[in-house]
Amino acid sequence: MIVDIYLIILVGTVLILFAAFSSLLAFRFGAPLLLIFLSVGLLAGTDGLGLEFDNAPLAYFVGTVALAIILFDSGFQTKLSTFKQAAAPALTLATVGVVGTAALFGWAASLLLGVSFLEGFLLGSIVGSTDAAAVFFLLKTGGITIRDRVRSLLEIESGTNDPMAIFLTITLVELVSSGVSLSDLGGDVVLGFLQQMGLGLGFGLAGGWLIAWLVARLALDRGLLPIVTLALAFLIFALTGAIGGSGFLAVYVAGLYAGNARLKSAATLKRFQDGMTWLAQMAMFLILGLLATPREFDAIVWQAILLAGFLIFVARPVAVWLCLLPFNFQRRETAFVSWVGLRGAVSILLAILPLIEGLDASRTLFNTAFIIVLASLLVQGWTLASVAKRLRLTVPPKIGPIEKFELELPGSPDHELLSYRVVENSPVAKGVRVPRWARPSLVIREGRSMRYQYAGRLRPGDYVFLFISPRFPPLLDRLFASPAPVEEDDREFFGDFAVDPTRDAGSLADAYDVPLSEDDRALTIAELMTRRLGGQAEYGDRAIIGPVELIVRETDPNGTITSAGLSLSPDPSSSGQIPFFFNRRDLASALRKLRARKPSKS
Repeated sequence: MIVDIYLIILVGTVLILFAAFSSLLAFRFGAPLLLIFLSVGLLAGTDGLGLEFDNAPLAYFVGTVALAIILFDSGFQTKLSTFKQAAAPALTLATVGVVGTAALFGWAASLLLGVSFLEGFLLGSIVGSTDAAAVFFLLKTGGITIRDRVRSLLEIESGTNDPMAIFLTITLVELVSSGVSLSDLGGDVVLGFLQQMGLGLGFGLAGGWLIAWLVARLALDRGLLPIVTLALAFLIFALTGAIGGSGFLAVYVAGLYAGNARLKSAATLKRFQDGMTWLAQMAMFLILGLLATPREFDAIVWQAILLAGFLIFVARPVAVWLCLLPFNFQRRETAFVSWVGLRGAVSILLAILPLIEGLDASRTLFNTAFIIVLASLLVQGWTLASVAKRLRLTVPPKIGPIEKFELELPGSPDHELLSYRVVENSPVAKGVRVPRWARPSLVIREGRSMRYQYAGRLRPGDYVFLFISPRFPPLLDRLFASPAPVEEDDREFFGDFAVDPTRDAGSLADAYDVPLSEDDRALTIAELMTRRLGGQAEYGDRAIIGPVELIVRETDPNGTITSAGLSLSPDPSSSGQIPFFFNRRDLASALRKLRARKPSKS
């Protein structure tokens, strides 16, 4: 027995280490990290190295605990400003979108797999949620910066659609196992949904407040504080689920509340939760991979691939398009949100529920869901960066590489202690002095510490410690960052030249023959752009107005456009002046002619 325990620990440790080292391949080649972890589990499983694992309840328990950790960290890392920016469309996608996707998919599944519509609907619910970790890992490894509005939408949707998918799956499993039709329990299903989501939201807010209150008042050891915080998150999760609420929604909301409460030990908590989230993801993905039996895939592999195609190209796009219609999203934004519907570990975790309940089609549902997840990661995961660039939703970085470290500081939470590492070609490395209001106090150079006043000109590799107000770090980031990398298409992104956004739009109309109404002519260029962009302008937004395209270069914290660029509209039908077949030299000549017609003060 003792030897067995050692062997289990040995095998589990080796698998986790192998998965962790394999993630280096994901960083190098941009592969979906979930695919790497699942592959390790499959290779070690019954059809690989021969490890036998067929304990569905244990796999579901481990996956549930891991998912609670991931959702709490997801909420903790989400800024409230991000939530406010895209809450309405994201929550619509996370609820109505999940139901719509599941229903469309269920119809196709009933035809291809020969199961009832209720069982097809169940499979649609299983694969109805997206994987947040996979999405943002791929964006990070691809070096892709997405426009804030779209990124906020994806971040909130992928973090909040799990409770809806879980509710639908549990409800449909109970219906299929009992033999009752959905129409017979329509009212009960709605009441059950309201109860679960209402209790989840209420207990999540109360639990988040409790976590923030206790962290602020308990004088716990710094090493013990993250453990107490995570234990409280599990308490909220378990208590909410025990009384009939959605524990997954409660733990996400608790993390969102606590993460935005400006806790004095937030940096310590984030570092601890980052490590716990990585461990939870690896454990969940590995055990789900071990549970699968690839030799059983042959019976439904082609049907599953066709269903994956239907989900990727039909069900998800239709549901997203209908949900985002009221929110004034551009077509290319809607298309990208549709494409970023990666299925992940939650789908495989939910596919275990039919196995636990012993449904007749449980193995078919599990294997189909597993293949759909693999297909989604292969097709959507490896093309995410290229699709974002093709749809022109990427934005150049505002600043270049920077190395910054947040340090814990006892006392007042109104100030922060930061450490910057001076990088090559940054303004401070070129002789720019750090402002006095930043209170630079210490410089570490080649292992020796010295006061800033006596350090002289900062050198690459120096570490500078500063004691500042929380509102100043964005200003210092520009001083300590190297120049942002300039790509060939940055000129196309920013426009051919700058325009003053405070000038009246009438001068723009006169200079470039832009058709504007009298009301629009009375606006400033910034106001005109904001109006054409639906009332909210963000860095990188573009507004085509007649023969020109106006581009948002910078905005202030209130969203007011402070810098704008101008280029010729890419749509040849919008202007007869510049045909689409002009080459680069012809375009430059046309630009010179247009500039000559522009007022000298524009």
